[in-house]
Amino acid sequence: MNFVLYKGAWIKSIPPHKSLCESLFLCKQMLKMGGVLLINTFDFDTDEELPYYYVIKDSFGGIEELSTKMRNQVRKSFKTYDIRRISSDEMLRVGYPVFLAALQGYKVKARIISRLDFVNRIKKENLKGNIDYWAVYDKKTGKVVAVAINTLHEDCCEYSTMKADPQYLNSTYPYYGLIFEMNRYYLDELKLVYVNDGVKSITGHSNIQTFLIDKFNFRKAYCRVQIVYQWWFKLIVVLLYPFRSLIPVLKVRAILNMEEVRREMNGL
Repeated sequence: MNFVLYKGAWIKSIPPHKSLCESLFLCKQMLKMGGVLLINTFDFDTDEELPYYYVIKDSFGGIEELSTKMRNQVRKSFKTYDIRRISSDEMLRVGYPVFLAALQGYKVKARIISRLDFVNRIKKENLKGNIDYWAVYDKKTGKVVAVAINTLHEDCCEYSTMKADPQYLNSTYPYYGLIFEMNRYYLDELKLVYVNDGVKSITGHSNIQTFLIDKFNFRKAYCRVQIVYQWWFKLIVVLLYPFRSLIPVLKVRAILNMEEVRREMNGL
C-alpha cells in the first residue's frame, strides 16, 4: 500500500514521479479504513500548465547559476555559518528552539509544537531509516539558527521541513547557505534526479516556494490531483465551499482551497 494516513487524509508515501491515478474503488476501500479524504497526485511534470504542481530542482549549476546578489549572500552565509548533516540525536538536542522561533514568526498563525511533540516526531521519523537532518551553526557562538529535515528516496529527495530563527534571516542569510549546500549534496554529489520542496502551498503560512523559484532556480513540475471524500465529508465541503474566503480556521480553509484546485482542474 503506497498511502499513509496523515491528519485524517490518505496521501501517497512514494515519490510523485512514481504515483499513478488510482481507481475510485481502491480510494473508497482506503476510506473504509479511516480518514475523511484521499489526496493523490499523478501525471507528474506534465507539459500542460495546471493549477497544481510540485516545486522541484533537477539540475545544479554551482554558484555560477545564481545572480550576483545571490552569490554574495550565499558566500556571506558560508562565511558566517558551518552547515552540515547531523545525527537524529543532535537534532533532538538543538532543533526545538529553532522550530519554536520559526513557528512564532509565521505571518499566518501556526500551531506551536511542544517539545514533547518535537521529540516524538524526530524519534518516529528516525525509525524510517531514510531521513537526513541538517543544521546551520554560527561559527562564532555555536548557536544553531536553522535546521532541515529531508526524506531520501532511491532517486530523489524531499525537502520535508526547513525552519530558521527569523531574527537571522535578513542579515546573515542562513537559508541561503543551507539550501545551496543541500542542492549541491543531493544533485551534484549524490546525483539524484531531483529535489522536491513539495506541492503548491495552499495555506499561505510561508513564502519558501516562491523564494526557491526566484532565488535558486527551482521550477514548477505540474501534475494532476485526485481527491475522494467520505460521503458525509463531501457534503460539508460542498456546503462550506461558497464561503471559503470567510473561513477563519486554517485547516478548513486549506481543504476548501484544495477543492477549488480540484474544480478548476476538472472544469467544474
